[in-house]
Amino acid sequence: MSTDRRKQSPTSGGPLRRLFLYATLVITALFVAIPLIYGVLGGFKTTRQLSSNPLGLPSPWVPENYTSVLGSGSFWRMIWNSTYIALLTTLVVVAVSALAAFVFARFAFRGREVLFTMFAAGLMFPFAVAILPLFVLLRMFGLLDNPLGVILPQAAFGMPMTIIILRGFFRAIPGEIEEAAILDGCSSFGFFWRILLPMARPALATVSVLAIVGSWNQFMLPLVVFNEDSLFTIPLGVQQFQGQYSTDVARVLAYIVVAMLPALGFYAVAERQLVSGLTAGSVKG
Repeated sequence: MSTDRRKQSPTSGGPLRRLFLYATLVITALFVAIPLIYGVLGGFKTTRQLSSNPLGLPSPWVPENYTSVLGSGSFWRMIWNSTYIALLTTLVVVAVSALAAFVFARFAFRGREVLFTMFAAGLMFPFAVAILPLFVLLRMFGLLDNPLGVILPQAAFGMPMTIIILRGFFRAIPGEIEEAAILDGCSSFGFFWRILLPMARPALATVSVLAIVGSWNQFMLPLVVFNEDSLFTIPLGVQQFQGQYSTDVARVLAYIVVAMLPALGFYAVAERQLVSGLTAGSVKG
């Protein structure tokens, strides 16, 4: 390959190609932005305004829909429940998956690939299929109406993807670094804890973001596990609020918008880290 060959940018290839790419981006952005804008503006309207003027600006503006949600103690309790469950789920899934990925990436033993394939096969196992036996198992161990009844299954179902991502990153770490650490008297676990994990911060941040967002958006498992209103998470709160105020569509829109804000804000902050972590280690230098 000649050394003077330049890398082409994604927008190279002529004006027609650039026009097509930009048009695709604009259309995709509109598909995402229009429902959000409609929901935000709809929360400032009354239900009658939504019926008579669904696409126009509120006239008059009704901020009480949002202030009533933000002033509700039950809403903030659900925010805390979702945050607590998401953080503990992330801690469990990242800690266990990092150890498993380290073994799959840096140790050679008989049956390693078969065992790794079994973990990867978990990606093809739909959660809905397991809900009935999972409910029976949680009832048997007394984990219904217990946050652990949501945290542990979420961590188990999040492990396959986390192990796959971390294993690829751990395998991309040069073996010379591990050899040098061993020569300096570092044990295998010491290399994992002191050297590998700090080097894998982008990948760890990526899987943490995926675990937090996945836990925050989980609906079916908390619905099965929790019966007490005090344990409800945000997705259950949206369903409960929608059932309570089914005729007040504007207030329901306001609740949904406010419930989305924590996840949207977190993802907006972590988006760059998520992309860089997914691409890091995919190409060896």
